[in-house]
Amino acid sequence: MSNIFQASRSLLIGMKRTGYYFTHRREIITQSYPENRQVLGLPQRFRGEVVMPHDENNEHACTGCTACELACPNGTIKIVTKFETTADGKKKKALDTFVYHLELCTMCNLCIEACPTDAIKMAQDFEHSVYDRSLLTKKLNLPGSKIREGVE
Repeated sequence: MSNIFQASRSLLIGMKRTGYYFTHRREIITQSYPENRQVLGLPQRFRGEVVMPHDENNEHACTGCTACELACPNGTIKIVTKFETTADGKKKKALDTFVYHLELCTMCNLCIEACPTDAIKMAQDFEHSVYDRSLLTKKLNLPGSKIREGVE
């Protein structure tokens, strides 16, 4: 009996809210998408896709530590590393390719939290419709990019 009462109460609350918006038309609660793409305001915390920012010198902050790959719950990120020889003759691990499978990503933000150098972030892009699924596999580091000086 209490379930019926709770369901009826919930229905009446919803109908009250709908009636309010019907009679008070000064407040617009819907958006005309896609016509409003230029002025579309997404919340600041919106999670669209993972991106790797590069500066004007084509440098990034990814050290190839694979912390983001380990934090990802479903294998969305694959880090391919290589060994480079430094000026003093030591071998150092560096990022070769950062592969991101957007079609597998759950936008959980765990990879961003795990990154010790803040090399990756979530972007505001949300339009990912494609006819070819292979277009959803992205290489995040740009061709010829290298690690930013001072990032360890």
